[in-house]
Amino acid sequence: MKLWDKGYSTDQKIDLFTVGNDRELDLILAKYDVIGNIAHAKMLHEIGILSDSEVYNLNKELETILVQIKEGHFIIESNFEDVHSKIEFLLTEKLGATGKKIHTARSRNDQVLVDVHLYVKDALEGVNNDIGLLFDLLLSLAKQYKEVLLPGYTHLQVAMPSSFGMWFSAYAESLIDDIYILKAAYKVANQNPLGSAAGYGSSFPIDRELTTTLLHFGTLKYNAVAAQMSRGKLEKTVSFALSSVASTLSKMSMDICLYMSQNFNFISFPDELTTGSSIMPHKKNPDVFELIRGKCNKLQALPYEFTLITNNLPSGYHRDLQLLKEGLIPAFSTLKSCLEMLTYSLQNIKVNTTIVNDEKYTYMFSVEAVNELVKNGTPFRDAYKIVGKSINEGTFSPKKDIKHTHCGSIGNLCLNEIKKKKEKAAF
Repeated sequence: MKLWDKGYSTDQKIDLFTVGNDRELDLILAKYDVIGNIAHAKMLHEIGILSDSEVYNLNKELETILVQIKEGHFIIESNFEDVHSKIEFLLTEKLGATGKKIHTARSRNDQVLVDVHLYVKDALEGVNNDIGLLFDLLLSLAKQYKEVLLPGYTHLQVAMPSSFGMWFSAYAESLIDDIYILKAAYKVANQNPLGSAAGYGSSFPIDRELTTTLLHFGTLKYNAVAAQMSRGKLEKTVSFALSSVASTLSKMSMDICLYMSQNFNFISFPDELTTGSSIMPHKKNPDVFELIRGKCNKLQALPYEFTLITNNLPSGYHRDLQLLKEGLIPAFSTLKSCLEMLTYSLQNIKVNTTIVNDEKYTYMFSVEAVNELVKNGTPFRDAYKIVGKSINEGTFSPKKDIKHTHCGSIGNLCLNEIKKKKEKAAF
């Protein structure tokens, strides 16, 4: 069944090519299509298109379909083009002419816009919740290991003292930046596009404010053309938000891969969270973190992919936009799995508490020695030369008692402030 059927059939090869994997992806959007249908039916009733009995029967059947979807019994057979045609068929099969009225004052493109906006809102809230779990764990680990020193690096050379408290809470606070961008994407999604029809509105006196309320959108996308143009722009905005989270997870995973190596030996994980080699019996490989890194790097290519698909499209609908679902929906599931695995694994992290006892980290305390001389009245440039000379002559003896006090330093992590900052950033 095709919503645009005019009495002739399309070449089978054309059907296969144009439909693609829409049916599979539409199973994820099916719930939102039903919700949109319910709101649309209520609105049609309010403006006199549907009678009391018609809207009652439509909503009753739509609720039945919604239950089927939630129970996993809803399918889209190959003779249906998409979820919209399947649902309209079910309504018509049960209600006859009443089912045929559901598409009044609406376009399939209209439906896709609503479905994707509703889906994105839910999916972004899910990502936000998963980030919250990781954030809380990172702050807890930062508090637990705030006294354990860790070498800081610049140019991959040992540089200055850091700590596990700083490392864990650095990634926690970085996630807040990601939440800001997710929140911006949510705001873009939280606009009702229903009523744009094919992109230019409708001659029916539809009540778009009513569907905005019924669908729990924050506001209405007023201009019908602007509503149509949100297709592509929404996905692109969301892709940047997901990419931002992915960047944070990828960087942390890279740190973990380095810190797990024997050359660093800063952290370790239980054997059951690592993998082995087919020929080297000693290996404990960080496959989980390598895959998180790889998957998240792949997610960071999504904005570029969406840009190339939408970049030179004029206003109005184009079938190119169908391809956005192929990247958008799997991206959410990929990011969710990465967040879940990173949180699950970090719960079992083992920290090496004696790292700085290794003599190769001796010189990371050189700046501490310079600053101590400066505090006692020596000009900075002279102090720098004095410590540099002692290093060259092999007489440098570090003091490892770190006493940093400023906000965000080893001795003042501001964990409570970071927590409050995250609470303010919440959706």
